[in-house]
Amino acid sequence: MTKKQRVGLSRREIIASAATFMAAGGAAKRVLAVEAPDSRRTRREFPDIASGNPDLPEFHGPRVIGATPGRDFLFQVPHTGATPLVLSASGLPRGLRMTDTGLIRGKIQSPGTYNVRLTATNRAGHAHRVLRIVAGQHKLGLTPPMGWNSWYAYSTGNTAELTRAAADALVKHGLAAKGFMYVNLDDGWQGGRTASGQIMPTEKFGNMQALIAHVHELGLRFGIYSSPGPQTCAHHTGSWGHELLDAQSYARWGVDFLKYDWCSYTKEVPRHPDLQQYIKPYAVMRRALDSVDRDIFFSLCQYGMAHVWTWGAKAPVFGNQWRTSGDIIDTWAAISRNGFDAQRQLYPFAGPGHWNDPCMLMLGYGKYWSGALRPTRLTPHEQLLQVTLWSMLAAPMVLSCDLDKLDKFTIDLVTNTEIIAVDQDELGMQGQCVDRQAGGMEIWARPLWDGTVAVALFNRGAKSQTGHIASWDMLDPVLPRGARTLRGSQQVRDLWKRKTLGSMARISMPVPSHSAVMLKIGNPAH
Repeated sequence: MTKKQRVGLSRREIIASAATFMAAGGAAKRVLAVEAPDSRRTRREFPDIASGNPDLPEFHGPRVIGATPGRDFLFQVPHTGATPLVLSASGLPRGLRMTDTGLIRGKIQSPGTYNVRLTATNRAGHAHRVLRIVAGQHKLGLTPPMGWNSWYAYSTGNTAELTRAAADALVKHGLAAKGFMYVNLDDGWQGGRTASGQIMPTEKFGNMQALIAHVHELGLRFGIYSSPGPQTCAHHTGSWGHELLDAQSYARWGVDFLKYDWCSYTKEVPRHPDLQQYIKPYAVMRRALDSVDRDIFFSLCQYGMAHVWTWGAKAPVFGNQWRTSGDIIDTWAAISRNGFDAQRQLYPFAGPGHWNDPCMLMLGYGKYWSGALRPTRLTPHEQLLQVTLWSMLAAPMVLSCDLDKLDKFTIDLVTNTEIIAVDQDELGMQGQCVDRQAGGMEIWARPLWDGTVAVALFNRGAKSQTGHIASWDMLDPVLPRGARTLRGSQQVRDLWKRKTLGSMARISMPVPSHSAVMLKIGNPAH
């Protein structure tokens, strides 16, 4: 039973059921069943985190972005600051132009790496950033994608109107200004095929090109969903036998992102597929995507089967991200399984252009396998921990909730620019667990582009615990070869509070149950 097939079941049936997928060697991969809430999950103890934006101009989001020469390019430079604000860019590659709102569009004419100097000025001061644009073949996704997906918000009840509203809300609530750029349809938009085999949207979506044009005019990118099998998980039309036609339709409409979900393809392979049979459907779609004149980010959704992280980024697939586990749900057990347990040993396989994907952020109001919108069952501290962990993992930051129901706490969680900066760090090195301590405390670290190190103290235990870093040499295992080590007193900054704590030689900090502290250690070299 797949995630889509669980929709509409009774609560008892949902709790009693779980899905299995065949992994390499025939091992079963179990997707977490929905859990009943308990009294602990109903407590609403909110962590103390920073809020709002300063008047001073600031740039956000990725410092590097990739594209293919000769194909349409669209990138809204994420920025904040008191208005009026004047933006400028120098060093843009030939073929690109930036509007006064920071929207860069056009077609890069030649391959290469271009260092674009961005400047923002208002009455409070100035901000500068170098945006590196890398033009070449298979250069997409140089940082993890950030955006919104429709599945947990609306399931198969999504419509063009709801999708437009979600795009508008990313702008209205300030998420687009922080780097959330993708508006992705999940299952349920497909309405069959024409006599010539071309995919059609349902009446709920109507003119797909018009919907996508609206998203693009906001400076956002548009994603779509399909399956290599005859049907999707929710029994809509898949791409089986029509891969090239579908890729051509996506390119004509202006699609920027494809989530390709295994689903019914299981019926097209033997009971125990070999590695090449796992690779084949994704290689077929990759050839189709490469044949069209549009950049489309390729997201492999097959739940970690056949150790996809070992081959998903390589020829002939060239995937930009891959799911590493089953579907997530809004429970502590699911966050632990998808985030900590499934990712712990996968850090060597993530990097610019190819990312481990532990699934979506379980925040705000969504359907979450239920029939009606409801708030996430994660406590506020568990929500903070998930965002912290996903940032440390260099994971895609994808919301899947009703964006018109965002409260201040959720907005503060997902728009903290210092947390986002760690997720979007251009080194692209996934965090590692460097120490496991008593009481369920784990210390994770990842090196950053400016010579500092992001450190997270995760309390997986049932009680408040104190996390310790006795000396900075604990962080040495995560540092890239040749990097400077941290010794003696180092500057320590609390990223959730956006507050510098001072110069320290060690750390001892309390962390509430199922919560996290996120720090930046060291003096920036840039």
